[in-house]
Amino acid sequence: MPLVNGNILLNSIKEKRVLAGAFNTTNLETTISILDAIERSGLPNFIQIAPTNAKLSGYDYIYEIVKKRAATMDVPVSLHLDHGKELDDVKQAVRAGFTSVMIDGAELPFEENIAFTKAAVDFCKSFGVPVEAELGAILGKEDDHVSEADCKTDPKQVLRFVQETGCSMLAVSVGNVHGLEDIPRIDMPLLKEIAAICPVPLVIHGGSGIDEDIIRSFVDHNVVKVNIASDLRKAFITSVGKAWTENNNEANLARVMNGAKAAVEADVYSKIQMMNRAF
Repeated sequence: MPLVNGNILLNSIKEKRVLAGAFNTTNLETTISILDAIERSGLPNFIQIAPTNAKLSGYDYIYEIVKKRAATMDVPVSLHLDHGKELDDVKQAVRAGFTSVMIDGAELPFEENIAFTKAAVDFCKSFGVPVEAELGAILGKEDDHVSEADCKTDPKQVLRFVQETGCSMLAVSVGNVHGLEDIPRIDMPLLKEIAAICPVPLVIHGGSGIDEDIIRSFVDHNVVKVNIASDLRKAFITSVGKAWTENNNEANLARVMNGAKAAVEADVYSKIQMMNRAF
């Protein structure tokens, strides 16, 4: 089927009462691996790319790869922009054909975050593309961006933020962290409090390091999407590194890339199954 608009995918996720992964890609091999795993799972999910990784290919090429593979799939998938730090990131992604985007103003003062996010929402309205926003900075490393901020989402700000920005999803900081170097400590009481207040679905970033039982409980607290990046990149790099260790004169790039591709597909598929054991 064609790439699905993010709003349609969200409706499917909520109807099935599943937890979607949002799996970060970087290149052709990772992209195909993620989509193959989603197809095997039979469940709706997101594939996404951050501006730092889009530098390798540009938004247009990633869109064309995802679009071509999605057209052969029976499972709905949306192409999402992860961590758009500039409004131009959002504009480039939407114009390229992305069906969902994130604008990340979490490190801005509250009022500036509202204005920044609303500008992205206003731009995306005419394209019918939903916008994920972030309220509360998340500790850790996301690609080349290192955040030392550890500012949990303030429940008192949630309703006003969502109402004034018009965002469709809200990424929250509840003890989750980016990368594998810090240990996530999920504040479940805070997540429950936010879920009871927030009028839009929630998103948890930094899914790679979170305990499996905690991840599975997210679906009970208005969470529809969990971002996973570091584990996939580690699987890819580990596979390539192993190939070099086994033969540092290896010249068959296709064989090496196929091994890395298989490693990423296995990891994505296992994570989708783990998040949704009822399926």
